[in-house]
Amino acid sequence: MIRRGAPLLALAGLLAGVLSSAARAEVVIGVAVPRSGAYVGVGEQVLRGVEAAARDFNAKGGLDGQPIRLDVQDDACDSNKAVAVANHYANSGVRLVVGHVCSNASIAASEIYAANGTTMITAASVSSRLTDRGLPTIFRVCGRDDDQAKLSATVLAERFRDRKIAILSDQTPGARNLAAATKENLNRIGTNEAISTQFTPSDGDDAALADRLKEAGIAVVYYGGDAREMGRLVRISAERGFKPQWFGTSAIATQEFATFAGPASNGALMTFYLDPRRKPEAAQVVQAFKAEGTEPEGSTIYGYAALQALVAAGNFARSVDSRRIAATLHSERFDLVLGPVGFDAKGDVTAQGYVLYVWKDGTFTYAN
Repeated sequence: MIRRGAPLLALAGLLAGVLSSAARAEVVIGVAVPRSGAYVGVGEQVLRGVEAAARDFNAKGGLDGQPIRLDVQDDACDSNKAVAVANHYANSGVRLVVGHVCSNASIAASEIYAANGTTMITAASVSSRLTDRGLPTIFRVCGRDDDQAKLSATVLAERFRDRKIAILSDQTPGARNLAAATKENLNRIGTNEAISTQFTPSDGDDAALADRLKEAGIAVVYYGGDAREMGRLVRISAERGFKPQWFGTSAIATQEFATFAGPASNGALMTFYLDPRRKPEAAQVVQAFKAEGTEPEGSTIYGYAALQALVAAGNFARSVDSRRIAATLHSERFDLVLGPVGFDAKGDVTAQGYVLYVWKDGTFTYAN
């Protein structure tokens, strides 16, 4: 026997199911980082920060009321793999991305993101070319390499003007670009390096290079290579009795540098973004990391800030639409773990840029 109220009960159940399904709708955010290759250490930092931010914001209601789910992909800091990752997101309907880490990967993938209206925000890609093209959905929370090169050149000129300087680069785009820009700025100031050269990092080539620099009387070595490559060069040089003043870039802002260089890392200088761990706006997040037994070094807080910026813009616009989020990032200012910041017409963050650090006992701190 069928009761007269049964259809109504069935309809009510159907509506409840629809509403429940709607309530479970989620926002998928891509996270493109190197989980293999030379820059895996930086990738782990960024991912750690993004995951913490997703957890924190999901506890507060997510993005425009929808929970955040992360789609993490490995681009290995390779341009071709980055393009494959970008196409994966495009085909999957993912229109919000935190990534990539290496500038060559970000530049290659950004063309696809821009064509699909995908908003991409990077925590670590510093190439000026990334944002100088003016793609409206491409952003960064980190600094630019031309600003980093200006600071490096200034430090070299002011502190080491009367000492023999070598400027090194390997075959990677980031190292070549930073070395060339630093040399250009240094020469413009009126200081000339004694040696400027490219090399292919390896145990044998590192040893030969160390001997060459020692014989030439080099006292200061600037190198734009990554943490592993520079760490190995520093260690091998020390083993061969060559102990100059080493000067690296943001690429060595990871524990890997000290691990590979060993005690010879002590005293090495480095340019890197302002340490957000010291900002009062980041205190609660930093404390949470430390409570878990993790030191949020390097790009960790910048990874957190990248996702935080997307969430803040989406919540302000009351939308998960990527183009509306991009427009909001351009037009508004936000209170992030980096402090109150905005983004200019190119997509560059207005936060303070680079400062000078020194390595000591396996960690880095502000240099005098």
